[in-house]
Amino acid sequence: MDWRKDRIESAANGTNPMIIAELKASYVAIGDTQFLEGYCVLLPKEKYYSLNDMEIEERTQFLKEMSIVGDAIINVCEPLRINYDILGNTDAYLHAHVFPRYASESEERRKMPVWLYDKSHWTDDRYQYTDKKHKLLRQKLIAEIEKLTNMVK
Repeated sequence: MDWRKDRIESAANGTNPMIIAELKASYVAIGDTQFLEGYCVLLPKEKYYSLNDMEIEERTQFLKEMSIVGDAIINVCEPLRINYDILGNTDAYLHAHVFPRYASESEERRKMPVWLYDKSHWTDDRYQYTDKKHKLLRQKLIAEIEKLTNMVK
């Protein structure tokens, strides 16, 4: 089975190549597309359809881990800010997008949701994650997430 068809199951069984960290309540995946360098997605360890489907303790842990991923992106990539987007629409399960926003984006673009970028940003090969282009970024994010999670244990 293609790991993209079930990103949570493939994370759990070790076949999702985008996973960069396993945390207490989530898996952290580096984004398939990197037009905003450092973009990551947080996947819960179980399939939920809404944040509210989680017990409060697990929900709190998930949100804490989401913010730690944001801190890691800030420390590694030095964006202007981080945008968080918790969804479950196209992929019908809860997941959280962690988007860095940069000064290199036009001011008008930075004020708008990332989803308003042209569709090519999500599909064009020049923006897609590859080990060749993003290996160092991946390594830095892994190290920073590990450092930050160890600090809050």
